[in-house]
Amino acid sequence: MADRIAQRLLTRLRSQGRVAASPLRSNARSSSSSSRPRPQERNFPAYFVRGGTSNGLVIREEVLPKFEVNGGTPSTAEVMKARAAAWTPVLVPAMGSPDPNHGRQLDGMGSGVSSTSKICVIAPPANDAERTYRDVNFTFVQVGIRDGRLDLAGNCGNMISSVGPLAFDLGYGGTTMTAEDGSQEGLVRIFNTNTNKLIRSRFRVAGNPPRFFPDGDYAIDGVPGTHSRITMSFVKPAGAKTGAQNGLPTGHAVDLLSRRPGEEPFIPASLVDVSNPGVFVLGSSLGLANDKDAVLKDVATAIETDRELKATVDHLRREGASRMGMDPDTESVPKIVILFPPSTEAGEAKTDIRCVALSMGQVHKAVPLTLALCLGAAARIPGTLAEQLVAEAQQNSTSASEKGSGTIVIGHPSGRVDVGTTLDETDGTVLSAELHRTARVMMEGRVFY
Repeated sequence: MADRIAQRLLTRLRSQGRVAASPLRSNARSSSSSSRPRPQERNFPAYFVRGGTSNGLVIREEVLPKFEVNGGTPSTAEVMKARAAAWTPVLVPAMGSPDPNHGRQLDGMGSGVSSTSKICVIAPPANDAERTYRDVNFTFVQVGIRDGRLDLAGNCGNMISSVGPLAFDLGYGGTTMTAEDGSQEGLVRIFNTNTNKLIRSRFRVAGNPPRFFPDGDYAIDGVPGTHSRITMSFVKPAGAKTGAQNGLPTGHAVDLLSRRPGEEPFIPASLVDVSNPGVFVLGSSLGLANDKDAVLKDVATAIETDRELKATVDHLRREGASRMGMDPDTESVPKIVILFPPSTEAGEAKTDIRCVALSMGQVHKAVPLTLALCLGAAARIPGTLAEQLVAEAQQNSTSASEKGSGTIVIGHPSGRVDVGTTLDETDGTVLSAELHRTARVMMEGRVFY
């Protein structure tokens, strides 16, 4: 009788999920009525990587929940919405979100800042037609730290630097070639599904069979030490979100935005869509120091500590989004960038233009790479605020590059970054934008969520 009662109690506890009904099974689904797997079973394989000045997870799409889109030919936005709905129960807790009270993501793989709350999802081309011009599909996911929202609206220039080398090593595709110095290079064609744009990634490989070789003597500001250089060429990056092939969604090099809701527009802004859309405003328009002695780290601190100023910056971003035909409630795009002329301080490295950028409501410690690409292109589009600042610096011989060189040196709170842009001189179309990064895989294993 006692054994029968004990057996009934054990059965009841199992049905309530308080006692395991079977041994641990990797990636299995619970046999109870609940669709949520048991704690031991909530895990997936992933790579923890650094890409440029960001870090996060790289995950094979095949291990994530499937998503479905109703209808014949869904738009990119509809596909991204379906992905976000299917992946939210897995990716949000994996990164330690939502964390509304502390914003630290201590219970997951994130670390409480936008540049470390990122995920790359990779997949092979879907068919032979895709394989003719791409080696791997890449979807970028920004995970909201406090609200746990998955944002799939944009791309990430830093994290994408890790995608090519890892996809090459995992056998997704790519080719090898001999570089000018005699070393071997790998080339992977990456298709970004967020923006429907192609990126060519070149990087050092070694060995037989060849694999990505992360060691080298190339340094980037914001990352300690040196590594091998990764070159990324963004092919026809203009109009990533708006379709504006000349990079100007409104058709104007400068628009006027209002400082606060309901006010008359009087703050000049350049609304540019290259790689990722950006709202560019002058520091002087916000009452910030606009002289050549402005210290960017001090400007960043001022923005973070001045609630009214930060609200103004957010309103400008939202109004700029509306002018470009985008959703102002989507925090990831467009981002807002505050521009300054190059510094003339003795001993400071030369630049062509300087900036402080905000990402997901936070001041970025460096500059988002897709925004650096956008700024580099904006500096070559006639009439934009960036082009005016760079032209003045070149005229006064305070810039780092010569007029017509195609390369713009951008200063940010953590250092500098070089961006090369090629324009079609006949119609102003942005043909390509190029930048250099470093990356490496830091850990391979399973993420428990």
